[in-house]
Amino acid sequence: QVQLVESGGGLVQPGGSLRLSCAASGFTFSRYVMSWYRQAPGKERELVALITSVGAGSTNYADSVKGRFTISRDNAKNTVYLQMNSLKPEDTAVYYCNALGREIYSTTQYAYWGQGTQVTVSS
Repeated sequence: QVQLVESGGGLVQPGGSLRLSCAASGFTFSRYVMSWYRQAPGKERELVALITSVGAGSTNYADSVKGRFTISRDNAKNTVYLQMNSLKPEDTAVYYCNALGREIYSTTQYAYWGQGTQVTVSS
């Protein structure tokens, strides 16, 4: 059974930092592209950061977080991280972990989602 479990969210003051973790199980983690999305009240879910499963692990970031957030992965631990620095009130949202890929025995790609973790940036 596939599971993605986010942790590390909470309340932080503007300018502060948080490190989110997403622990994965039930699939071959190293074969999947991992991403962080977020959704604020009244807004659509948006892609925050992405890290590929091949090569050195290429990364992509939303313009709004570039230079402040860093995505990384530890394939040995089946975990993806999002280091968030210089947090702003507009970063307040539920953050979701996403996995996209396929198993070696399948030609079908699947996308899996975690349950989300709340990040609130407020003074």
